[in-house]
Amino acid sequence: MFITIAMLVVFFAVMIGVGFYSRKHATNVNDFVLGGRTVGPWLTAFAFGTSYFSAVIFVGYAGQFGWNFGLASTWIGLGNAFIGSLLAWNVLGRRTRIMTQALDSKTMPDFFAKRFDSNTLKVVASFIVFVFLIPYTASLYNGLSSLFNIAFDIPYWVVIAIMAVLTALYVIFGGYMATAINDFIQGIIMLGGIVAVIGAVLADNGGFIPAMEKLSQIDSGSGIAGGFVAFLGPDPLALLFVVILTSLGTWGLPQMVGKFYAIESEDAISKGTIISTIFAIIVAGGCYFLGGFGRLYADSVTYNEATGKPLFDTIIPSMLSNLPSIIISIVIVLVLSASMSTLSSLVLTSSSTLTLDVIAPASKGKIKGEKKTVLVLRIFIVFFIIVSAIIAILKDTYNFSFIAQMMGVSWGALAGAFLAPFLYGLYWKKTTKSSVVACFIFGCGIEILQLIISLSGKNFSGTVLGYIFASSIRSGAVAMVGGLILVPVVSLISNAIAKKDNKKVEELFKCYDKKVVVSEKRALGDK
Repeated sequence: MFITIAMLVVFFAVMIGVGFYSRKHATNVNDFVLGGRTVGPWLTAFAFGTSYFSAVIFVGYAGQFGWNFGLASTWIGLGNAFIGSLLAWNVLGRRTRIMTQALDSKTMPDFFAKRFDSNTLKVVASFIVFVFLIPYTASLYNGLSSLFNIAFDIPYWVVIAIMAVLTALYVIFGGYMATAINDFIQGIIMLGGIVAVIGAVLADNGGFIPAMEKLSQIDSGSGIAGGFVAFLGPDPLALLFVVILTSLGTWGLPQMVGKFYAIESEDAISKGTIISTIFAIIVAGGCYFLGGFGRLYADSVTYNEATGKPLFDTIIPSMLSNLPSIIISIVIVLVLSASMSTLSSLVLTSSSTLTLDVIAPASKGKIKGEKKTVLVLRIFIVFFIIVSAIIAILKDTYNFSFIAQMMGVSWGALAGAFLAPFLYGLYWKKTTKSSVVACFIFGCGIEILQLIISLSGKNFSGTVLGYIFASSIRSGAVAMVGGLILVPVVSLISNAIAKKDNKKVEELFKCYDKKVVVSEKRALGDK
């Protein structure tokens, strides 16, 4: 306990110190929200990675999918690295930076408003962010209690309050730059922590080969011998849905895409792509690889008495409970780092969206000047953190099924609504406002229907509906992939019906054609 407390005190002191240090980088709206668009590759890459991978992945998803798929769950981490990081940076990074600067856009709803010339889209997108990002933010606290109970005997609400207050302090003082610097520090902790934990768990089972042998002898119930060590696991199709949801989803999440708004230069994008991918391979790949050995601890996992199924948030803590105290301390700091980094990114995204896209325009000029706007931003950061903390406490205390289901559908709703319109808006001049509206309705509608079906307890097994809505993972994947098909189809139809003058769009897309001078190491000359 002494080691853990000492590490936590140092960790918290550094986080708050960074917040105070970063105050000079948060004097105006552009600096507070985007770090002045001068954030380098290391800070941006780590900010992207730590926002991506929270305690939900380490405690919840790693335990759940490791239990279901065995070592094949490692494919989820690799999908996160190569689709959610490498491909996302290559496809979105440069174009997002260029077009959002050309539009002077600071948030995703503002991008939709200026790209498609519609303030209505901005209001609707802001509403979607507000409704679905709060329960997603509340889900970040999941799993903290079971881990903290290993070292401390303190109520769950106290853990949530400490995390919420400390995160609020450094985000309020330093804005995006404080978040980015702390993300870097927290990312280093996550990298070292996951390597140490994997080594300790494997050693606890006699090493990698003996652990594999034990896992291969467990019946997967799929008819595949050694299903939990098979290349694609006992259920490859279900695994594919998880990879799609957790990897492709980052392309449409405001807090993830927002990192590309702030990056400094071409060189920063090139380096950031590599750094972010390596970070994801180690952290995400390591988390899911670790979770793959969860079945070896079936005797110590807590089970639901009614269903007989394991409580997935208890799997990883069960794996760690008998490890040396120094490893426990590292894990606690690791999980706090993962949670606080994602929490800071989410509340900054939520507050900036609500303030800049809804409150400021609705004030009809009453919120004037950079200082007043930054003050309102800070107030809403406090608001979002308090609301998310209260939701998390209520969910844990009273086990509200509605809150739990809202947490489950949030990722799919946000990515399903925003991914396709944002992607096509960057690349395709003929993307229309009608297609954006259609995708908003489709993405949110699918997940609202998922919410209703889950809460009602209706069973559609044996039907297409039953397959799609068997879980929020499947419906979320359908929402995202469906949006990628829906947007071009609706755009082609609406363009055919109403021929519009695209001079504004043509002018906007010239931002990509602007001539720049680069060194020869970046591009060879004609001769």
